[in-house]
Amino acid sequence: MTIDLTEDEKHCLLTEAREAIASQLDGRPPHYERPASVTERLESGTSALLVPCGAFVTLHKGKNLRGCIGRMIGVRPLEETVRTMARAAAFEDPRFPPLRRDELDQCKLEISVLSPMERCADPRSVQIGIHGLYLIHRGYSGVLLPQVPVEQGWDLDEYLDYICRKAGLPPGSYNEPGAELYTFTALVFGE
Repeated sequence: MTIDLTEDEKHCLLTEAREAIASQLDGRPPHYERPASVTERLESGTSALLVPCGAFVTLHKGKNLRGCIGRMIGVRPLEETVRTMARAAAFEDPRFPPLRRDELDQCKLEISVLSPMERCADPRSVQIGIHGLYLIHRGYSGVLLPQVPVEQGWDLDEYLDYICRKAGLPPGSYNEPGAELYTFTALVFGE
């Protein structure tokens, strides 16, 4: 089950993700501002931002991916995870050079808050657009967020084969003995 966030909490996470990146680019401490409703929920201990859960932050520059990093399992509060993953997506994604200051205003941020993972006994039960995939096999692993097959126009077979390729494995590896396939859902929102 995916975590529930208020609209103010979603806006707060997006604003804090952007500020985490901007402050690092500017070489200054971050300054996070929150709406009163979020502050009240945090102070009362009822905010979803306090719940440890996995999250990914994705940067899009126009229609192109500019960075995406996340954690599958939450060990820190969601708010802290999103800030950390925003900086990682901007500066540590090995597929891209570190984000430059002049690029930040051209980027849109997207956050995916993950549900706990569940072992998938039947790969044919995976639902496109609902389930993300995490595959572990032969010392390799790969993850695809639920929105990826929709964005790419993949059917189920393409999705299952691509998770294998993402893990550095041949297509169909998810069916081999010892392969561990997990599903999860995500609450996805962006700027």
